[in-house]
Amino acid sequence: MAYVLLLRSSQDVPDRYEVAFKTRGFHPTSIPVLETVHVNLDGLRNIVRAGGRESGFDGVIITSARACEAWREVVKDTSSEGEGWQRIPFYVVGEATANALSDISQVAADQNLVPRDIRGGSTSGNSEKLAHFILEDQGLSLKNDSEISEARKFRMLYLTGDKNRDTLPNILGTRGVELLNLQVYETQGSSTFEADLTDYLKGKKPKWIIYFAPSAAAFVTPVLRKYLMLPDSSDYNSSSDLLAHIAAIGPTTSIYLVETLNLRVDVVAPKPTPDALAEAIVSFDTTV
Repeated sequence: MAYVLLLRSSQDVPDRYEVAFKTRGFHPTSIPVLETVHVNLDGLRNIVRAGGRESGFDGVIITSARACEAWREVVKDTSSEGEGWQRIPFYVVGEATANALSDISQVAADQNLVPRDIRGGSTSGNSEKLAHFILEDQGLSLKNDSEISEARKFRMLYLTGDKNRDTLPNILGTRGVELLNLQVYETQGSSTFEADLTDYLKGKKPKWIIYFAPSAAAFVTPVLRKYLMLPDSSDYNSSSDLLAHIAAIGPTTSIYLVETLNLRVDVVAPKPTPDALAEAIVSFDTTV
């Protein structure tokens, strides 16, 4: 039996990667390797309680459902001291984020703290598109540089995680938008990974271990080495049945596995998709 261990959180139902492997005769299992925790909730609570206009914000930017969860957590037990947030535009990436914000009304202790004016959503599928959407929505893309420098700064609250690109802040900054970045969540290694792994290993050993990101690899590999024989990057001749094969979702992850973690990578997916990854592993297995 060819067992496949997928080092990733399974978010789709059914999971697309597991389906791709099952249809090719493998027995895949996904084990979550990272978890998200909230941070700075007291700081966010103070801002939320004060209200948007009272805090001097013209809008809020939220680019992930995890940031929505932080807002949701805060408003469960918070009451407004001012006008609240119903007249403040919330700019979001993707329909899922927009829906997560709308759902906050179900748990809020004070409905004045619930985002009502939600913009972007399905028309702004990434941070770059959202940044341009904000500029157009506020008429800032049509102003020349002198008008921008003379106008009052357009000030926005930007809820972030611990890993953020500069694309959105850079685009907005060129048009005079002032951002207050507030980190409200961070990603860390799963507190249950080792227990989940040992549970998974009862009665089976993976033929393939699939890595999806350098950050996750750094956390899980020392744990994996406690229970499994992993191939060394310098040994490309060993094909012992005791060794698990390693695959990476892409070249960035592969380079990290080889150069930093000293692992031999047998397969790198030609494209970061479930079918491309599974097909590459099938091809490897048929030629070895």
